[in-house]
Amino acid sequence: MFKPEILAPAGNLDKLKTAINFGADAVYCGGHKLNLRAFANNFNYDQLKEGVDYAHERGRKVYVTLNAFPHNEDFEGLEAYLKELEELNVDAIIIADPGIFMIAKETVPNLELHLSTQANTVNYRSCQYWYKQGVKRIVLARELNMDEIKELKKNLPEGCEIEAFVHGAMCISYSGRCLLSNYMVGRDANRGACAQPCRYKYHLMEEKRKEEFFPVYEDERGTYIMNSKDMCMIEHIPALVEAGIDSLKIEGRMKSIFYVASVVKAYREALDAYFEDPKGYEFNPKWMELLMRPSHRTYHTGFYFGRENMQVYDSSAYEREYDIIGIVRSYDNGIVTIEQRNKILNNESAEVMKPKGDNIHVHLKNMKDENGNEIESANKPQMIFTAEVDAPIEKNDIIVKRKGEK
Repeated sequence: MFKPEILAPAGNLDKLKTAINFGADAVYCGGHKLNLRAFANNFNYDQLKEGVDYAHERGRKVYVTLNAFPHNEDFEGLEAYLKELEELNVDAIIIADPGIFMIAKETVPNLELHLSTQANTVNYRSCQYWYKQGVKRIVLARELNMDEIKELKKNLPEGCEIEAFVHGAMCISYSGRCLLSNYMVGRDANRGACAQPCRYKYHLMEEKRKEEFFPVYEDERGTYIMNSKDMCMIEHIPALVEAGIDSLKIEGRMKSIFYVASVVKAYREALDAYFEDPKGYEFNPKWMELLMRPSHRTYHTGFYFGRENMQVYDSSAYEREYDIIGIVRSYDNGIVTIEQRNKILNNESAEVMKPKGDNIHVHLKNMKDENGNEIESANKPQMIFTAEVDAPIEKNDIIVKRKGEK
């Protein structure tokens, strides 16, 4: 039985390292051209080099996205960029547009190619076509159900891999190819600049009654008629493995480090537990608890088992139970150095999230700033501070706190 890869999002270098540290087999990230997260902190050359080296030193992989749909002017400098990626030794590039595909085949013929979900692949004939052209992996459209994926996999050559989203935000449009943002605010979702108008609250206005607004009801619960729930397949690891999916993909390059760490850890532990004892495998509720902590929308299984009740009608707000306090940068003899993300007060309690094992509780006291001055709180974005803690912790652990807890 083949063990699938866990593929995590990396919106920046810190998130890449977090994903690797917490158990991802591979990460996907955007460089400075043609990726679909124009507002993420995308990688420059030096950051990408550091990220690739960090992953490869630990036996992991890095895939770079070039999955935007380019206009004529977007091709300028593409050949040089592709050669740069090849020199950096990235493990694959993710493409959607045939023009980019053609240039990649001509310019960097030895670089592994993955076909983005933006290509809307929903059948094995299309997979066969792309595989014959030189694409090694197909990222399937989210609109496929489990039976369709099984049938598709059965009809593929042995070397043709499939990747499927298993967790994260769902787009209202077909595999993410949306026109709403471009039409309404001039930001092209297919070039990485989506404004997410599907999350807006809408009203109906009659032509002759200009200032009289009427609610638009999908049903009696509310007016967020295009606001989809988040996908979550953590409870269905055996079915994903049995379907023959080669890579379990987590959405979220714009999400936080806390999100990346929590989701990767949950899927890592669940997948490993299944492969340790497939017959005796039981779902552990602690994995779902991990997924409830960072910011998310109500969870659903997407299209895998049917489309019923996939929308959130009453709000577009996120849910979250915990806030990230900071990232551990070093620990020595009871003193921890933390890079702050959210406010914490001196003498507060918190939890330490580790790549492996259960969280531990610590008490932070005698907090000091970088200059050694005593402080009553860490409240400046990304400030570095130290504190005494009553339990040993390690570099790259993540400090978190339940919302509202003192």
